[in-house]
Amino acid sequence: MNEAAAAAMKDTPIDPVLPRLGVPGTLRWVWRQLTSMRNALFLLLLLAIAAVPGSLFPQRPVNPSVVTQYLKDHPGYGPWLDRLQFFNVYSSIWFSAIYLLLFISLIGCVVPRTRAHWKTMRSAPPRTPGRLSRMPEYGTLALPEELGISADQAVRDAVRLLRRRRYRIHLYDAAGARPSVSAERGLIKEIGNLAFHVSLIGVLVCVAIGGLFGYRGQKILVEGDTFVNTLVGYDSFSPGANFNPSKLDPFAITLDRFQVTFDRSSKAHYGQPIDFTAAMTVKDKPGAAPVKQTLKVNDPISVGGASFYLVGNGYAPVVTVKDGTGKTAFSGPVISIPSDGAYTSLLVIKAPDAAPSQLGFVGFFLPTALVNDKGISYASDPDPFNPQLNLNSFYGDLGLNTGQPRNVYTLDTKNLTQLNGRDLKAGGIVLSPGQSYTLPEGKGSISFDGIKRYVGIDIRHDPGQGGVLVFALAAIAGLICSLFVGRHRVWVRTGTHPDGRTLIEYGLLARGENHRLPAEAAAIRRLLQQEWKVPDEEVRTIDTKAPTARAGAPIGETKTFPTMSKDW
Repeated sequence: MNEAAAAAMKDTPIDPVLPRLGVPGTLRWVWRQLTSMRNALFLLLLLAIAAVPGSLFPQRPVNPSVVTQYLKDHPGYGPWLDRLQFFNVYSSIWFSAIYLLLFISLIGCVVPRTRAHWKTMRSAPPRTPGRLSRMPEYGTLALPEELGISADQAVRDAVRLLRRRRYRIHLYDAAGARPSVSAERGLIKEIGNLAFHVSLIGVLVCVAIGGLFGYRGQKILVEGDTFVNTLVGYDSFSPGANFNPSKLDPFAITLDRFQVTFDRSSKAHYGQPIDFTAAMTVKDKPGAAPVKQTLKVNDPISVGGASFYLVGNGYAPVVTVKDGTGKTAFSGPVISIPSDGAYTSLLVIKAPDAAPSQLGFVGFFLPTALVNDKGISYASDPDPFNPQLNLNSFYGDLGLNTGQPRNVYTLDTKNLTQLNGRDLKAGGIVLSPGQSYTLPEGKGSISFDGIKRYVGIDIRHDPGQGGVLVFALAAIAGLICSLFVGRHRVWVRTGTHPDGRTLIEYGLLARGENHRLPAEAAAIRRLLQQEWKVPDEEVRTIDTKAPTARAGAPIGETKTFPTMSKDW
């Protein structure tokens, strides 16, 4: 090869050939990306965004009937939302994937940092730098010879003073001509940071435990009724993924009395409810002594590891339905559903045991009934000052014997014949307490016997709830430490000048931004002056004419600080 060819090859750029990662290298790269703090924060933000549809769309585990109605009202995009699991957000594949990735990412971030911080805590503070004048905060002191303070004594005094300010201390070159002390404070900042991330992991674990082994159910209790904690006792029940029915605590709870206090003093808010109080009798287990407890809104009670929340209330008119043969086909309170602030309540009564035909009633209950100029009754007050039942009656096949589930709060009149109604000759049924009405065509009778109240209770058992609270408080405490505690280091070096003076220089360096560093430097300076009785005018007596660019000075600006390099 001649010299021209060699020169041409030398000037020709050669593209670098990167080595192949292979499977191990690719997995290692993926792991590093997943466990980076940046991606952990991104996943945390993504989890918060993924939870938004859970508040925008009805959730099937909480209220399946609302989801069913939503699908009927939105036949176009509703099924697509259902396929994408927008009605089961918190158990969906995509939400669970983000949840698990965040969990793995946090563990991958925290474990190496914890190991590194543990080593830092067990190791001594770093050795004193050669040129302290380059530190962001730097100062000097000169002790006259007549004070009789040697360099060794000065550095030990500095150790004592810094230890008093809760610094980690290490003495370097104690037997040398220029002994120095290295001090560090603020390691709790990193501990708080780690505690915050560990607490986030703890919250995720506790939430997962609650989702796996907890349950949630709803029950409507009428005054005088008792609820026993069995699966058949719930009106609706949503178990966790690994829930075991045998783990249900055998407690019982009875609604003794429910009282609602309405506003009677304010004209603007007259008749609005201001207090709900449910007097309960609780038994933790069979044979246990009954205990009286009070259930209020936002003031739940706990029984057998489950929490009871008051979520609804209303009136339950007590009615008796007799069939055409004179036998009682139905008797008891009927749940009515309030539809406005005056407790205008819709109700449905079904008597499948009536003969010769099954009977059904649909109508509304008015706690305080008034009649307008058109002869139509309406509710004027939520208290039962003038209670009234307004019903339409039907007979025929109620459809309860087909084996298909039916909503107890609706009446399917497709296969029924109407007996009573406002538009019929017989008219509607209007009853006050104590009154009864005989149905046309000898179908039977109905009587309004009285009024009871009922409450809607949400029952939740979450074994991870206490852990979530503990870890949430720990996360807040860790975050406070991380944000408000500054981590910095202090170095103090002493030595003896040829003229007999003892010279001290000190420097401070913060890890990251710390606006309190100048104040800490001033505090250390005051302590040193007070310890050695050094007046302010004798603080800077060293003049070496050595300019030093101070760290943090603006570009183009040079600040001059005394340095001891020429004196030593």
